Amino acid sequence: MSSGLFISFEGIDGAGKSTHIDSLAQAFRAQGRVVTLTREPGGTPLAERLRQMVLNDPMDAMTEALLVFAARRDHVQTVILPALARGDVLLCDRFTDATFAYQGAGRGFDWETLAVLEAWVQGRAADGATAATAVVLQPHLTIWFDLPPQVAAERLSTARVPDKFESQPLAFFEKVASGYARRMDADVGRFARINADQTPAQVWQDVLQAVQSKGLLTP
Repeated sequence: MSSGLFISFEGIDGAGKSTHIDSLAQAFRAQGRVVTLTREPGGTPLAERLRQMVLNDPMDAMTEALLVFAARRDHVQTVILPALARGDVLLCDRFTDATFAYQGAGRGFDWETLAVLEAWVQGRAADGATAATAVVLQPHLTIWFDLPPQVAAERLSTARVPDKFESQPLAFFEKVASGYARRMDADVGRFARINADQTPAQVWQDVLQAVQSKGLLTP
């Protein structure tokens, strides 16, 4: 990744990710870093078109997963890898953990199949390497905004017309949270779990502490 830095932000809608992504971008810029802000699904013209399909069109869990990973492949090749090669700080609103949480835990799609797709789409290996031996691109740090689904629903109740995921019942988001927890348990060193059920100022202090404690931002 050269001198680039990759930080992903995870959590259900209403958790406050967007506000703190912008604040963290400003903090890095204040220290002279070039910041690339992006999101998933999305981040490229093709991926944004696929995003609209995933969020709004009825389809089964496999179709969702395939479309999300297709969008991710274009995003990784077109935006993420070039930004990291330039030495940018890349801040991404959701990445692959969201696919395991939403399509895997939430929708019940096979976890091992998602892992194979992850290796194919994010694998970086010499010619002839298999998915099992590929080095899989992952963020340096993943900040998970953990928020009770009921609190998120209250925050979003008057925000906008919900997409098909935001319209799911609370039980769905409880499964999503379990998916995020499973991903964190498998890669504890990459995750910073943030209690998002606090004031924005308190959440921001926790985010800042998480980034600084990794040595990614100078206090």
